[in-house]
Amino acid sequence: MKVYVPSPLASYTREATTVEATGRTLGELLEDLDRRYPGIRFRIISEQDRIRRHIRIFVNLEEVRSLAAQLRPADEVMIVGALSGG
Repeated sequence: MKVYVPSPLASYTREATTVEATGRTLGELLEDLDRRYPGIRFRIISEQDRIRRHIRIFVNLEEVRSLAAQLRPADEVMIVGALSGG
């Protein structure tokens, strides 16, 4: 399925902001993404196996917070990094 990657993580995907990955759940998709682009999962998922606080993930424009969320091959996944500043 199509995965949209935020610009700050594009260094992991050879500067691509749209990539392909597979998985029946969000967790499986992120594992597949990490197999294809080593190191990217750690930037999205914490050591406690949770989506990092500054990351939002949308499946077909609906926010998903669970790695167990079910996916279908036609889904589109968008990873968004929160902006911060002072």
